[in-house]
Amino acid sequence: MTAFTVRLDDEKTRKLDQLASKLDRSRSYLAAQAIDDFLAREEWQIAEIEAGLAEADQGEFATADDLSAVVAKYVGSDSKT
Repeated sequence: MTAFTVRLDDEKTRKLDQLASKLDRSRSYLAAQAIDDFLAREEWQIAEIEAGLAEADQGEFATADDLSAVVAKYVGSDSKT
């Protein structure tokens, strides 16, 4: 395990200490959890972007009908009264 220093402004430190106290956890535990969450989210996002780029490189694009179906799912008709 490696230890390193993170510099935070006073307000973030105060908030971190409050949360640590309420959760009965250490400041280090919460920081490690936050880093774990960040890494997982970023790794997932990068993998999805890379997969999309690979599909595009292979010429796999959505059709106009596919796009229309997605737009129709989220955009209502202006003719509603």
